Order: sequence, then C-alpha cells, then structure tokens
Amino acid sequence: MKQRVAFAAIVALTMGAMAPTEAAAFVQAAVPEAPAARCSALGALRLPDTSIVSATLVPAKVAETNVGGAAPGYRSFCRVVARVQSVPDSDIGVEIWLPVEGWAGVFHGNGSGGFAGTFTTGYSGMVDGLRRGFATATTDAGTAPASPLEGDALIGQPRKWRDWGRLSTHVMTTTGKAITRAFYGRDANRSYYTGCSTGGQQGLIESLYYPADYDGILVGAPVINRTWGHAAVLWDYAAAHSTPGSRLSDAKLKLLNKAAIATCWRQGHGLAGDRFISDPMSCKFDPAVLQCTGAASDSCLTEGEVATARSFYSGPTNRDGKASYFGWLPGSEMPDTFGWSFLQTPIKDQPPFGGLFKWVFGADWDWKAFDFDRDMPVVQARLDPIVNDATRGSLGAFAARGGKLIIYHGLADTLVAPAQSVAFYERHAAQLGGTEKLADHARLFLAPGMMHCGGGAGPDAFNATLGIPPRPPVDDQRHDIFSALVAWTDRGDAPDHIVATKFSSADASEIEMQRPICPYPQKAVYRGTGSTRSAANFVCTSPSSNRNGPDR
Repeated sequence: MKQRVAFAAIVALTMGAMAPTEAAAFVQAAVPEAPAARCSALGALRLPDTSIVSATLVPAKVAETNVGGAAPGYRSFCRVVARVQSVPDSDIGVEIWLPVEGWAGVFHGNGSGGFAGTFTTGYSGMVDGLRRGFATATTDAGTAPASPLEGDALIGQPRKWRDWGRLSTHVMTTTGKAITRAFYGRDANRSYYTGCSTGGQQGLIESLYYPADYDGILVGAPVINRTWGHAAVLWDYAAAHSTPGSRLSDAKLKLLNKAAIATCWRQGHGLAGDRFISDPMSCKFDPAVLQCTGAASDSCLTEGEVATARSFYSGPTNRDGKASYFGWLPGSEMPDTFGWSFLQTPIKDQPPFGGLFKWVFGADWDWKAFDFDRDMPVVQARLDPIVNDATRGSLGAFAARGGKLIIYHGLADTLVAPAQSVAFYERHAAQLGGTEKLADHARLFLAPGMMHCGGGAGPDAFNATLGIPPRPPVDDQRHDIFSALVAWTDRGDAPDHIVATKFSSADASEIEMQRPICPYPQKAVYRGTGSTRSAANFVCTSPSSNRNGPDR
C-alpha cells in the first residue's frame, strides 16, 4: 500500500507538468508494485530547469568477510542523477540515493572536495547516510570538467566560480528534496548536511545564506577564506621551492616535528609520551633552535631550511612582516600530512590549487613571478565577491529557526589553517552576544594531532561520514560527531565532548588511545591519574582552569 501511495505521488507531481495525452501514456505505462518501476518512474519527473539523466535501482548487498577483511553491505536504493541548468553557463550535477525500504524520513546533503567536478568526493558521506536510512545527495558543484585537484577548466567561467563558491549546494538541496518528495510521496521530516574542506565551506554557506535548507549542519576543516586559503598553499609551495636548499626532506620534517613536540611539552601544552601537541595554538616554537652550528646533517637545519620552516609557521606576510593570513601550527610537520604531500607532488609543475590564480591572470600565469603585495589585491578584487561568501554573513537566521551547527578541525592541518575556524567562531560569537549564546546553536571542536579531515598522530576516528568509523558503532553520539549533531537537533542534547579514537597502524581493530575533544574554548585536560590512553582520565575545562596534570 505504501508503494502505491508513493508511486501515486510521483504520478501526480509529474502529470502536473504534462499535457493530457502525455499524462495518459505515463499512467498506462506505470507498474507501481515493483521497486524498479518506482525508481525508473523518476526518469519522467519534471522539475524547473532540471533534466533527470538516469534513475536506476541498485540491489541490496549483504555484508561479507573475505581475504581482504570485512566488506560492508548496503540496502537497496534508487540512484538518481540529475542536471540543473538555470542559465546557459550553469550546469550543476546532483546525485541522490533513495533507500527503497526503511527510509528514516531524513534528507541528507553532502559536500564536495577541492574544485569538485565529480560526485565521488561525496560518496563516503552518502554511504554513511544510506546506512542510517537517509535519502542522501551530493553535487559536482557545477564545475565539471574540472577535477578536485585541478581547476584549469574553469578559466574564463565566472558563473561556474559562483556555482562552486555559493550556489550549487542550495541547488543540490532543493532539487534533492523535490526528488525525495516525489519518490516517497511526502516531505522529509528532518534535513542534515555533512562535508569537509570544500564541503565544509559549502555547509557554512548553507547556514549563512540558506538557513531554512537544513536543521543540522556538520562541517570539517572549512575553507572559509577561499582566496587567501589558496594563497597560503602557494606561499608554502614557493617557500619550499624558491632555491635548491629550501626544500625540507622527510628526515628534516621529522626532526622539526620532534623538536616542536618537545618544546610545547616543556611549555605545558602536551603530555609525555604523546606524538602530538594538545594545545599547539598556545605554544611558541622557533625552528632556529635546530640550526646547524657546524656541517649540515640530518640532525640539524641549514639557514635556508630554517627560513623555509619559519615561512610555514608564519603563513603569508607582507613586506613589513605583518601576517596576512595563518600558518602551520607546531606539531603539524610530518611528511605524510595531506598538505605536505601536495607540496611534494605538484600538478603539471604548478603549485597545488594554482588554477584559481589562472582565473584571474590567465592560463600562462607563472607562480614564480607572483608578488603577494602586488598581486593579492588583484585576486581579491576579482574573486572575493564571488568565492568568499563564508567570510561574511550571519548565523542569526539559522539560529533563530533552531538550527544546529557543528564545526570540527584538526590542529595538525597544514592544508586549511585551523586558526581560521577559530576566527570564524569568535566573529559569530561577537555578533550573537558571546560564546555562551552562540554555543546554544553552534559548537567548534578542535582535534589535537589530526590532519586535514582525518589522519595524523592524534585520535581522528569520530566521524563515520568520512569513512573513518569510530568505536563503538556509529549511532553512538559520544563517539560519532554526526550522531551527536542528530541528537542535538532532535532532542536538544548538546554535545559537551566527543570521544575520538586512534587505531593501531599495525592492527586496525586495536585501539591505541582515546581522547575527548571539547567544544571551544574548552580543552581536554588530564586528571592526573590513570592511563593517558583512556578518555575517562580527561575532562573538558574552560581556559581559566586549564592545566595538565603532573605528567606534563
């Protein structure tokens, strides 16, 4: 009976846009009982400026264990791909997975990565959404044929820049909700969004400019200032490639990391035995402590290498040495970091994400001739009004309608500066009457030792939407940050901490340690007794009472 009702809704929605003869033919061809027919019927759905490219039933697959380990299964779902073309220069792709049975009444939007151009960067979040019984969608951000790491295809395409910077996620949401309504015959009861990096920026845009789209929004490592974020990557790339002696080898990075951790531990910003820094934003570290006093070796840094490290930590500065943006935090200097891997493996002998500068200066732009004092004002004048909307706006309307926002950021992130998330949170706290008032609607969690969206020496498993399943199961709001958002939105259970897990690199089933990550400005402080591998021996405290125990 439910299938008949849902199918009737599809027929009604579709027939409203059809001529009488078309409607009759549509009804005549309908076979409402079969899930495949319900799904394929969406191919005839008519929405403004939208074409349904495909609507295909994907059969369920049971979980299994093979020689490669556990392979999770999934429920049967209807996979729909649509394209929205509201103006000639715009072409936004949307993909949505609709559970055939057991829909939880929830619509779930997912973000993209880098320059987007593909659906695949949203798939890990969609897999988690499908597991929860959500109708789950993602978008290519309207930037195809660009790819996540290369944006050269967008040169001379200002409308695609705007779709990527602001509009595409809202289009995905309205289109996805309309397809969901057509398939199930009713609107979703709740709507959630999840995304990291570019996906994090997309989520903030939703909260700032489309506050009615989602009830709860979870964003990680958001690229808030897009132009200066790309400039910071260029700054690091230039520092590492300015002279043959500028590049830091893997051995030198490890040396730098070890010295930073030791220095911050002595200052009281870490715990003995940890391979990461608990509070790197409070630590002062000068790489000159490692400068060679004799012959160069892997146990010291040359003068040029010290200069490179200082550039990483400072971030972009002007000719007077004043900071223009943010730099690396101490403890993020490992060679396997996401940002460092990009600096080591440039794309087409160009700095990573340098395509954004080609939008302004043309396809023959040469990074070696870029002058930050001279050229960044040009970049800002051209692109700031188009791609930097997350630096403006207000959370007021989102908060007024009861929306909940969670931001998380790894403190060892070298690709997207964690300090910009703190600056964003503090700016909106000032707008809405202080941190305590903002905490009723938005919370920021900083994860020590975590790299960009995941990975790193610190505990990083707390978000199943990124394919890093926490322990216990992902519906435990104490261990899974998305489940915490759902509990906060649905029941008002505001998260006072999230338990993050670090699994052994030798055995993925073995827990190496667990730590709480706390809502800013609180920090996790060791109680002074018990193992530092157990989250139970830490407490979240306010800055005025922060003090690590005797194991400092």
